[in-house]
Amino acid sequence: MLGLDRTRLSFKCTPDTFAELIEREDIRPAPYVGRYKWVMLDRLDAVRTDELEDLIRQSYEMVAAKAPKKKLGRKKGGGKVRRRKKARSG
Repeated sequence: MLGLDRTRLSFKCTPDTFAELIEREDIRPAPYVGRYKWVMLDRLDAVRTDELEDLIRQSYEMVAAKAPKKKLGRKKGGGKVRRRKKARSG
């Protein structure tokens, strides 16, 4: 999540990383979701760019792993769903 009114960035992290990051200046538990190990950076330069890229990638992977899996036109067993053709009138 990125705040546009004031440049702030929030992301999820592991419990160990959370404990380490909130000890740093300009990093704190994110409002409302800090209990789920989300942190908020009050400044984008609160961590090095390469470290921030890695933290964001890890956050994405953790959140994506918990996201519900959509059924994308597949039947049980992996086969494609076939659509019926509409009957022509006339």
